[in-house]
Amino acid sequence: MIYDSHRSTSFVVRELLQKVEKQRASLVIGIPREDQKHEKRVPLTPETVSLLVESGYRVLLEAGTGMTINYTDSYYAESGAEIVETPEEVFQADLILKILPPTLEEVSMMRPRATVFSFLHIHKLSLSLLELMSEKKINALAYELLYDNTGISPFVTSISEIEGTYSITLAAELLSNAHGGKGILLGGIPGISPTEVVVIGAGVAGTMAARAALAMGASVKVFDNDIMKLRTIRHELGNLVFTSTLQPNVLRNVFRSADVVIGAMQYINKTHFYRISNDLIREMKQGAVIIDVRMAQGGCFETTMEACLPGHPVVFEKFGVLHFCEMSLSSRVARTASIALSNIFVSMFSAMADCGGIDHFARFDRGFAGGFYLYAGKMVNRYVGNHFNIPVTDIGLFLPGY
Repeated sequence: MIYDSHRSTSFVVRELLQKVEKQRASLVIGIPREDQKHEKRVPLTPETVSLLVESGYRVLLEAGTGMTINYTDSYYAESGAEIVETPEEVFQADLILKILPPTLEEVSMMRPRATVFSFLHIHKLSLSLLELMSEKKINALAYELLYDNTGISPFVTSISEIEGTYSITLAAELLSNAHGGKGILLGGIPGISPTEVVVIGAGVAGTMAARAALAMGASVKVFDNDIMKLRTIRHELGNLVFTSTLQPNVLRNVFRSADVVIGAMQYINKTHFYRISNDLIREMKQGAVIIDVRMAQGGCFETTMEACLPGHPVVFEKFGVLHFCEMSLSSRVARTASIALSNIFVSMFSAMADCGGIDHFARFDRGFAGGFYLYAGKMVNRYVGNHFNIPVTDIGLFLPGY
């Protein structure tokens, strides 16, 4: 018998491609409707749904999900989504795409070994929730933990760009008479001292906030303990922006004259936490504004940490300073945020399908594997595990060849 190596190789490749196509076609994506009073963003737009359906995915969408971003059910249906009336139907999908972390009720509806994507919002998780997910061997991934080949989280970067920019628009509204402020124009005009904006955190959100404030004519000061970030923001924005490490005396002097303070520190997967104390807030002038864009991570100020508790008002006054502490600023511009999220999902799910599904993709893409905090019900992320005092297992033990 003559062995034809070319024919044998072609057969193996064809068989592998058929297996990948079968895996791709079998994957069902479920998009449940969130609590739309608190969350208006949607993971996929109709345009993205169309691309994924063309690639072989099935997409189940709970009726009414897209209304918060002004997309009707009929538009989603025309794009290939299957509109279902109950959350129970959605949660039978292989892959569940959410914005908020899953609740106990939602996890109870999930099929065993399902995979759920969401933002982390660690204060919304609970030990009982994690235990139920463990019992059902759920895979749970957080957008903030996923990163690309450069070590940067595309989801965090995209949302931070939106929230950093929007924080200055919001600050301008809160300073005006229309919203109970002192009646100050954010920025500067001839003959009047410019508004003073202080940004805590020189990451993406802080950079975008500083850029937007400078563009409006404000005086901007940025603080961070990462010298490289301060050097980068100075390089990008020029000498008009004042930069400093988190020196208590410098902060105290700056806070006394600040009109707006933006909290934009990053806490996910960090070992050191810097939060602005109540003492500094007390020294701020009456009518100043604080906007915390990191409420989902626990807040950047001692005065805003309490706003993470259920039922706490989003806007409140403390020490004569107006605080704005919404869990997600990007939910206020939900359509823009949803399009940004969809752009990332398209490439990620295409690559996932080409690799043959979740498990294979995690084996070959360490940035994706880093997004798991639960893998088959086992805690695999040290940041989340330490928060709940749960033993952590290296995810590499579950992924051969990792």
